[in-house]
Amino acid sequence: MSDFPTAPPVEPPPEGRGPEPEAPKRRTIPFWVEVPLLVLLAFGLALLLKTFVVQAFYIPSSSMVPTLEVNDRVLVNKIGDPDPERGDVIVFQEGEVGEDGVGGTLRDLAAGLGLVPPAQKDFIKRVIGLPGEELEVREGVVHIDGRELPEATVDDGGYLAERSRDSYGPIDIPEGEYFLMGDNRPNSADSRGSLGTIEEDEIVGRAFALIWPPSRVGSLPAGDAEDPVAAPEQGPVAAPERDPVAAPATGATSGGVAR
Repeated sequence: MSDFPTAPPVEPPPEGRGPEPEAPKRRTIPFWVEVPLLVLLAFGLALLLKTFVVQAFYIPSSSMVPTLEVNDRVLVNKIGDPDPERGDVIVFQEGEVGEDGVGGTLRDLAAGLGLVPPAQKDFIKRVIGLPGEELEVREGVVHIDGRELPEATVDDGGYLAERSRDSYGPIDIPEGEYFLMGDNRPNSADSRGSLGTIEEDEIVGRAFALIWPPSRVGSLPAGDAEDPVAAPEQGPVAAPERDPVAAPATGATSGGVAR
């Protein structure tokens, strides 16, 4: 007998049991097919978002300064509350519909991303007058149903660039329509001019966020306007004494519509 230890006998595998089967290989889409599919998917999602949910717009004019500067970009909510409130900054459109076909779709998508100007005429203004109200502007001060609308310049904590000195109205705002004005009152073409009141179905949505430039990124408050207030009652005011040799004062004339 040998003094060296011997290895234990190897037991044969059970009958009918062979080597472990390999896991089935996962089938993958070829790279040259996967990339176009991902691009099409991203394109479709972006188009759906732009059409039904949210859209980016860039600001081409100074009519909303200082709230929005030239070349700012904003996001517009297209599925929110359909009834704008006083003070909302909204986008509405007027004019021709964009071109059809693939070229029109691509341009529409680029416009939705804020990369190129939209094919149709889009405007952005602030809601001032609501359906059914009477609106009048007296030397730059807005009155709603005979009550003064409290508005202030930026220097006084408000949203106006400066007060205009024009007068307008009074007019009755039709049901289902809105009276819009720019925050840069002396330099805004709005409902005081050729645009007139805006029908509800012309409204694209409410601008809720400023996304460009980075230094100005932030939210745009909804309904950023106070309710009209009644003018304080005043007692009788004594007429000032006039110099008998002074020429009579001439009445001031109202300015034209701001553009």
